[in-house]
Amino acid sequence: MDPANFLLEMKVGKNALKPAPLELTEKLQKIEVTQSDEGRSGFQMTFQASHGESQSEQDYPLLSESLLDPFNRVIVTVTINSMPSVLMDGIITHHQLIPGGEAKEPLLIVTGEDVSIMMDLEEKTVGHPNQDEASIARTIISGYSDFGLTPQVQDPPLIDRPDPNERTPIQHGTDLGYLLEMAKRYGYVFYVTPGPASEKNTAYWGPPRKEGEPQAVLSVNLGPATNVESISFRYDALTPTTVTGRLQDRRTNEVSSVEITESKRPKLAEKGMSDQAHVRQVLFRGAGLKIDQAQARAQGVVDASVDRVAIAEGMLDALTYGDILRPYELVTLRGARHSYDGLWYVKRVTHTIQPGGEYKQHFTLTREGVGSTIQKVET
Repeated sequence: MDPANFLLEMKVGKNALKPAPLELTEKLQKIEVTQSDEGRSGFQMTFQASHGESQSEQDYPLLSESLLDPFNRVIVTVTINSMPSVLMDGIITHHQLIPGGEAKEPLLIVTGEDVSIMMDLEEKTVGHPNQDEASIARTIISGYSDFGLTPQVQDPPLIDRPDPNERTPIQHGTDLGYLLEMAKRYGYVFYVTPGPASEKNTAYWGPPRKEGEPQAVLSVNLGPATNVESISFRYDALTPTTVTGRLQDRRTNEVSSVEITESKRPKLAEKGMSDQAHVRQVLFRGAGLKIDQAQARAQGVVDASVDRVAIAEGMLDALTYGDILRPYELVTLRGARHSYDGLWYVKRVTHTIQPGGEYKQHFTLTREGVGSTIQKVET
C-alpha cells in the first residue's frame, strides 16, 4: 500500500486537547503503542530534543514548554485507507532524557499509560452495600466520566447481590485494583479501549470476547498474498486446569462437591483440554461461600486456564495488511497448516510507527488448543 494512504495524528494537552503543533510532530522519531487485555495499555514516544535557537537557553524547548508535562493527556490516531482508528488515549507518566553528544542528537522519551491509570492513584476503603460485582464495576467506572469512560460490563454467570444483613463487599485498594480483583473471580478481564470518537473511551469488564466477525485475514507463506512478516507458535500442555474440592455452604452448612472439568469459553480450536492425556488438577480453596458462588469461581479458574494454551506471536506490516489489527477481537490465520490455522483471539498488539510511513504491528494471538474449526477461510 502507498504510504500516502497512511496518516498519523496526535492531540495533546492538560484539559482542552488540541492537535499537536508542527514543531512537536516534526521532532517525533518513533511512537510505540501497546494494547493488551492484561494490565494497562501504554505508549512511548521518542522525540529529537534539539536545543533551542540559542545555546544559552536554560532548558530544552520540549521540557520548558508544557505540552508534554506529566499527567497531560495524549490521543494518537492513525488513518489507513481513509479509515481513522484511535490507537491510544493516555496519560503521560514518565520522562527520560538522553543528552546525546557531539555526534548524537539529544532524545526525550515520553512514556504513558491509558486513562485507566487515573483509577490506580488512590487507595481506598469503601463499602459497596447491596451490590453485586457487575453493579460495583459500573459504579466505579461511571466515576471517571471526565476521561470519557463509558462502562461496558457483562454480568457474570452468577449475580451475587449480597443481603446487607449478612455481608457488605468492602474495597481495600484502588478502583482499578478492585475491578481486576472482581474480574479474576470469574476469569474475566478489564481493559479500556479508546474511541471510537476522540476523547471517548470504553471500559470493558467481562469475559474475553471470543465471538463475532473476524478481522481481515492474516496470511503466512502464501506468496503474493502473504501479509505476516514473521510468526512462531507454541503449545503449553501444563496450562489447562480442572478444579475439584468440597465446600461447606455458609448458608445451609451442607457439604457439597465442587468439580469443574470443562471450560465454557467459545471454542476456537478443534482440540482442547479434553483431548490431552493429562490435565493439571487443583483443589478448590474457598471459605464463607455458598455452593453456587464456589461453582462460579471454580468455573472462572478453568476458563482462564485455557485462554493461553496455544500462543502465536508475530509481526506484520500494517501498510501491507491494509488495516489495523485490533486487540480484543477475533482474527483468522491461514498458511500455517491445520494445527495452527483458523480462528484466534488477539490478546495483544504493539504498534511501532516511524515518520515516513513505516508501521509495524507485533501481535500475540491465543486460543485453547490446536486444529482449525473452519474448513475454508474467506478473504
